[in-house]
Amino acid sequence: MVGNLKSNLLLAASCIAAIAAVGSVFELTSGVPELGNLVTGVILGVTGPLSAGLLYLAIREARASM
Repeated sequence: MVGNLKSNLLLAASCIAAIAAVGSVFELTSGVPELGNLVTGVILGVTGPLSAGLLYLAIREARASM
């Protein structure tokens, strides 16, 4: 049961990071990001790989708890 909770939390964090990454892409393509190009680019640079990494960990944890 604890393994499922951990994988669910990792999956939720991955979704939040992915939403932030997609939002950053939209902000950057809009022309005038609210937080500026640099900050928005940093957010995208961090949350893009983070979402993929968290998804991988969630899948690995879910498989391990089976």
